[in-house]
Amino acid sequence: MTHSPAARMHEVSDETRAIVDMVLEYSRGRLNAEDTPLDKPLPAAELTRLAGRTIDEKGIGARKALGVFEHVLAPACITTDDPRYLSFIPSAPTKAAAAFDLVVSASALYGGSWLEGAGAVHAENEVLRWLANEFGLPAGAGGVFVQGGTLGNLSALVAAREAARDRFADAGKPRPDAWRVVCSVEAHSSIASAARVMDVEVVGVPVGEDGVLRGDAVRAALDEHGDSVFAVVATAGSTNFGIVDDIADVARAVAGTDVWLHVDGAYGLTGMLSPRARHRFAGVEHADSLVVDPHKWLFAPFDACALIYRDPELGRRAHTQHAEYLDTLTETSDWSPSDFAAHLTRRARGLPLWFSLATYGAAVYREAITSAIDLAERIAEEIDRRPDLTLVRRPQLGVVVFERVGWTKADYDRWSAQLLDGQHAFVTPSSHAGRVNARFAILNPRTTFDDLVGILDTMA
Repeated sequence: MTHSPAARMHEVSDETRAIVDMVLEYSRGRLNAEDTPLDKPLPAAELTRLAGRTIDEKGIGARKALGVFEHVLAPACITTDDPRYLSFIPSAPTKAAAAFDLVVSASALYGGSWLEGAGAVHAENEVLRWLANEFGLPAGAGGVFVQGGTLGNLSALVAAREAARDRFADAGKPRPDAWRVVCSVEAHSSIASAARVMDVEVVGVPVGEDGVLRGDAVRAALDEHGDSVFAVVATAGSTNFGIVDDIADVARAVAGTDVWLHVDGAYGLTGMLSPRARHRFAGVEHADSLVVDPHKWLFAPFDACALIYRDPELGRRAHTQHAEYLDTLTETSDWSPSDFAAHLTRRARGLPLWFSLATYGAAVYREAITSAIDLAERIAEEIDRRPDLTLVRRPQLGVVVFERVGWTKADYDRWSAQLLDGQHAFVTPSSHAGRVNARFAILNPRTTFDDLVGILDTMA
């Protein structure tokens, strides 16, 4: 049977079988490797020289393309699941989750509607329901997996703003001159980013030395700005320090008002799964919406953020897209994930987490999270014992921030570069209140106390 040249890319043939075998062989080796290097970026000119031209009219072939990736491109990417990757917030997907990500792509699934992906959506919803229960939200709570915390926070705040608009319209009240969202001055940058996209104002509330947002500061902001405040954001584990706001106190400040309470738990809310830290998150059960990123402390691959609404219908009203070709989806009561965030097309990005949870069970997740908290406390004690090092704040979760006495920014930059050049670790400098510091973000269960001590020793 003769096929058109265009069908070559899609038909099952000796060529495509060979491509699949090559890719699976590479993936199997990568997933099972015990000595994957940390690697480091290269300058653009060097990558151009090493990779050469890979896109042309005829193609270079799968074997050569995979070789370029394996030997040139991949080594120029830092390995985020390395136990010595301690910058930003690391990623450490379980082997089951990473392997199942291949299955998700290979299965040609669409995760935007119940009509097209009911099985996938059912599995994702089971995970969301489990998370909502862990966080104390009511039985009707639900939502969707989106690309990341920035999109999750944006989508939640859009739903909050739309709910406020509807409320004003129902009451016959004129809208305020400007809508405002209240949050800590140490809230994640995605809140300010969402505000810019939405053309609303951010009221940054000051916090004390401990970095915790409390109810009295929120009340003052609500009193000052009145009905223009449509949402208050509490942070459940700040990115820079892992600090958890006093969510219960913030919830009390919001109680009795029409203000939406959103909890940004992208990094830290997963800490609630550990008996060691659960008490820090009291009050999250009062949230109108929340986010948590499984690609962080729930050991899923990039990119996945769980966005959960107390009342999902408010999310649906804010985000459902209407078009003639979508009527067959939007005119039903089916649970279509595209209706709950600022997106339409989506992959079933919650499935790798579902498979890993189903494979290993929740108890081992609790143990892994607890081990990171324990290790953070242990290395903080070690830092306290060293006269040339100073803790900036006591760790609450898995982030440890400290200073090297007498160092300037240039010293931190030089030290960080040497660590990566020597393939010792990836630890980038951070800062707080105008002072440069070093920071360990401990998440990977394979990170050891000896790993961290070895890094501290390089600062002597």
